[in-house]
Amino acid sequence: MSAVTASMVSELREKTGAGMLDCKKALDETKGNMEEAVTLLRKKLGNKIDKLASRATKEGLIESYIHVGGKVGVMIEVGCETDFVAKNEDFKAFCRDLCLQIAAASPLYVSRDQVPEAEIAKERDIASAQMEGKPAAAVQKIVEGKLEKYYSQVCLLDQPFVKNPDRTIKDLLTEKVGTIGENIQIRRFIRYQLGA
Repeated sequence: MSAVTASMVSELREKTGAGMLDCKKALDETKGNMEEAVTLLRKKLGNKIDKLASRATKEGLIESYIHVGGKVGVMIEVGCETDFVAKNEDFKAFCRDLCLQIAAASPLYVSRDQVPEAEIAKERDIASAQMEGKPAAAVQKIVEGKLEKYYSQVCLLDQPFVKNPDRTIKDLLTEKVGTIGENIQIRRFIRYQLGA
């Protein structure tokens, strides 16, 4: 058991983005154990994710990445609520990971709602044509499955994370919102490829 100091509270706030009072309480509850305090705050903030999602993201960061050799470049805008979080190393690392993801996986859209209806209809038609002669009930399920696969290729949030394919970018975003304690929005990105 160690006494909770102001520097410990500041360190916990830097790691989690939680308020000073929440950090102090978490450290008091865990008797100064930093790892347990982080876990405790993540559990508490995890319940607030839906509430956080409705808050305005007027701050944030524009991050860029140029792949080795200079043939692929990415620029992304990620919003958060406060400049404190925008300067947080965890937030910056998240933005860098997003740039790496975009460079490696070439998504076209941030989320499903940005995919044009005409493109979705075209993908449905292609999938349906491939299923000709199969029972109607099976066709519908297969078409939906193929559409899900399409989303996982073209939508950043649906893509498997290149550093851990068992998780999607949406999973990573949800975790960061819980850890940092603020709404985070991936607003837009652009990917450049030499000669494309």
